[in-house]
Amino acid sequence: MAEKPDDKKANQNGPSGAASPVPAPHHHGHRERLRQKFSRSGASVLADYELLELLLFRFVPRVDTKPVAKALLQRFGSISGVLGATERELTQVPKIGINAARDIKVVAAISSQSLRSEIEQKTVLSSWSSVIDYCNATMAHEKVEQFRILFLDKKNGLIADEVQQTGTIDHTPVYPREVIKRALEVSASALILVHNHPSGDPTPSRADIEMTRTIIESAAPMGIVIHDHIIVGKQGHASMKGLQLI
Repeated sequence: MAEKPDDKKANQNGPSGAASPVPAPHHHGHRERLRQKFSRSGASVLADYELLELLLFRFVPRVDTKPVAKALLQRFGSISGVLGATERELTQVPKIGINAARDIKVVAAISSQSLRSEIEQKTVLSSWSSVIDYCNATMAHEKVEQFRILFLDKKNGLIADEVQQTGTIDHTPVYPREVIKRALEVSASALILVHNHPSGDPTPSRADIEMTRTIIESAAPMGIVIHDHIIVGKQGHASMKGLQLI
């Protein structure tokens, strides 16, 4: 006997005629579990990719974000590398659209500004680790060299923080006369020089050392002290003063 249309529907739906349940995706409930884990124990118990997942939950909806987070880390090496990447670089990772890339850069900007506020509200030399953190966050992942100056007052408080020169992948032109001129304009009593090495290796070059010594010699007659020259890169940072190069 031929089946009636209703019989076919009943067979497809199961003996009771109810629709067969659709299996939940393997990441079902993962977002809430990860949020609860973060709320209970904080960031210290989370892997880097899990922290990135928490960030991506808001930017990449309805997608399993674990492989996306892992792809970001594989592409950029670390969370700081992800935050330091350009919008264009971020969108080259699957599932990261322009809006997600822009939101990640907003988080990077908030992080940088937070670190900057740490050195604005304190005597710079008494919060040296904050200075290093700020310099790393703002410059370590730049694709070309930048020469930055932190201008300090007589109490070593921050007057201004400026990028004076931007160069190429391996060179930034620095003019000692312009450095001293700007220091006098803002009434700075001391300077911290900072630049980055896009290669990743923060080891000072001979040119870096000679340029720094020239600035020190030019600043001394004006009563301006050069506290340090910090070089940052993806592999860490180097202090010329700490290395006894100045």
